[in-house]
Amino acid sequence: MCGIIGVLSAQPVNQLLYDGLQLLQHRGQDAAGIVTMDGGMFHMHKNLGMVRDVFRTRDMRNLEGNVGIAHVRYPTAGSASSPAEAQPFYVNSPFGIVLAHNGNLTNTEVLKDEVFKDDLRHVNTSSDSEVLLNVLAHELQGAVQGHRLDADDVFAAVAGAHRRCRGAYAVVAMIAGFGLVAFRDPYGIRPLIIGTNETDGHKEWMVASESVTLDAMGFRVVRDVAPGEAVVVTLDGEFASRQCAARASLNPCIFEYVYFARPDSVMDGVSVYETRLKMGEYLAEKMRRDFGHLNIDVVIPIPDTSRPSALQLAHRLNLPYREGFIKNRYIGRTFIMPGQSVRRKSVRQKLNAMPLEFRNKSVLLVDDSIVRGTTSREIIQMAREAGATSVYFASASPPVRYPNVYGIDMPTREELLANGRSDEEIAREIGADAVIYQDLPDLIAAVRDVNPSLTRFDASCFDGHYITGDVSEEYLARLEGQRNGNIPSTPSPATRQMDLNLVAS
Repeated sequence: MCGIIGVLSAQPVNQLLYDGLQLLQHRGQDAAGIVTMDGGMFHMHKNLGMVRDVFRTRDMRNLEGNVGIAHVRYPTAGSASSPAEAQPFYVNSPFGIVLAHNGNLTNTEVLKDEVFKDDLRHVNTSSDSEVLLNVLAHELQGAVQGHRLDADDVFAAVAGAHRRCRGAYAVVAMIAGFGLVAFRDPYGIRPLIIGTNETDGHKEWMVASESVTLDAMGFRVVRDVAPGEAVVVTLDGEFASRQCAARASLNPCIFEYVYFARPDSVMDGVSVYETRLKMGEYLAEKMRRDFGHLNIDVVIPIPDTSRPSALQLAHRLNLPYREGFIKNRYIGRTFIMPGQSVRRKSVRQKLNAMPLEFRNKSVLLVDDSIVRGTTSREIIQMAREAGATSVYFASASPPVRYPNVYGIDMPTREELLANGRSDEEIAREIGADAVIYQDLPDLIAAVRDVNPSLTRFDASCFDGHYITGDVSEEYLARLEGQRNGNIPSTPSPATRQMDLNLVAS
């Protein structure tokens, strides 16, 4: 999961991009990068770390120009952590292109072979984003055919990328001397939204992962980029868009509404905050129906994502709502941190329990989700140490039983607490007196209550259904082997041929 921004302005964009990345910091804390364009020349700065640590005054001064793209990186499992892996990425032919990407390609290895052997291009990192950039560059080179680049060429290149690339991708790119490009995968898994602004009679454009970036930067939301659609804004400010996929359907990642997105964002017509309130309402109904025998004195959220759900749940059940954990805001999000030991250590640094709210009480803790269980186990232990007599744990989302391959760090089944375990076994594993999960139909209803036009979602981590149709058991086993270091990253010839057949279909 990453955050991306693209801006074309009447003014220098370095500060706009920096401030925008700060607003998207929750989407990735591993690395950050900005590229601006001035007179056809790119200016780039990127490195490992959070936004505030990567950019200094001298770096910002060097980022000249009125158009630019930016990225915050959250690494998926198995990806390297080095400055070379930070985005955006650059190729000098044709024209010079820089690209930043949110998501994950599921046919990266096949594309690497094609890029090297057929396209005669070189990929210098293990990032699927660099592969995607080279695919786009090759398709653009074929579309131009010697004449001057125009929007039709860009749309043809994106259409070619759609034909070749599988998985989830929301993309912002710049083409030297031409302008800004953005596009979204044909399933619309990862979010992307367009905004505009008027400054001194000039129209400005911004594309970003979340609407909060547009709101805070003074841009008016226009609409979401449609699945399969490409958007072009030339240096002259001309805006054009086109559907570039042969088949497109909107299937937004439902985990965005559960955890990743900021509550003040609106994605595909859905207020994240309102959805989380609805999650609390549905969870309260389940508790009233199936867990009415529990004696609960107080409802306490796990800061911050679960607060709206916990608040609405307490209201519906007529129970006191209290803040029992104080959060240190200078510790990163534990779900995003790689490695179990790092997560476990950071929980105690991140949260501190207040005994006043726990002592001699039966408490219901509410969190947005339970993934590996490391954080939940530590939090429940903290509640007991603070004096709770009983600790029940409610999740605003269903059990995470399956890997997510579309850009979230859940690639191995053995790491997922709910995989192969009953609710009672999960409760024992994390030390809770009972575990209450949201039902998947209720989670879907919570989102659709806010925007009934949404009919399908990527809920693969909950139901094991992979909407791109190319995720096989062998693919999942290969991912797990790569993560555990048991097998090489290159697939077998049989697997490569299977993946090629899927792409061709």
